[in-house]
Amino acid sequence: MREIVLDTETTGLDPADGHRIIEICCLELEGHLPTGKVFHTLVHPERDIPEDALRVHGLTASKLSGAPVFARVADEFLSFIADAPLIIHNAEFDLKFLNWELQLAGKPPLPQNRGIDTIGLAKKRFPGARYSLDELCRRFNIDLAARVRHGARIDAELLAQVYLELIGGRQVRLALAPGDTRAFTLEIVRVPRVRAMPLPERLAPAERESHARFVATELEGDVIWGWAA
Repeated sequence: MREIVLDTETTGLDPADGHRIIEICCLELEGHLPTGKVFHTLVHPERDIPEDALRVHGLTASKLSGAPVFARVADEFLSFIADAPLIIHNAEFDLKFLNWELQLAGKPPLPQNRGIDTIGLAKKRFPGARYSLDELCRRFNIDLAARVRHGARIDAELLAQVYLELIGGRQVRLALAPGDTRAFTLEIVRVPRVRAMPLPERLAPAERESHARFVATELEGDVIWGWAA
């Protein structure tokens, strides 16, 4: 099954206030594992970068000056994601911005049901916990050293690991291969699920003795677990 882990960075919180996407990253999963195929681009927002947003991602107007506008990358973006489900942390936010940009580019919107929200998955698995990407990475012992600031590429890579943990209890480490900034090496560590304390004995001594008498008298001891190998 093909899935796309997706993250964006924006100039603010709501496109209705004139805010735009400034970075998009999509990582391809096949059978829940990364293939190494990536769509990643900066996007010129055709507006200024507010200070509040700049403190989050560090993407200045000068860094984005040579980036394409969204309309120029829309077809490549849509071709990469195709019809795959989209794994997104806070899917409503990213889809709202993506659909705004697609509308401005004259493209059809993405259906809301294409988004698989990892916050929703985390709430089902850990009710009452904190669900930020940082908190989930800490919960699953995923290395955050490379995440100095928010960025679509690093956040998508971390989210891929968090998603695999949320759906299967596997710890997956993604690392950039030496000399190749777009390739992944993959190491899977299976985590055994062991009870901290054994379950208490459920049979009373009298019940155990009654069962032994039944096997000996009624079944004459002829039971599968008593057969010789």
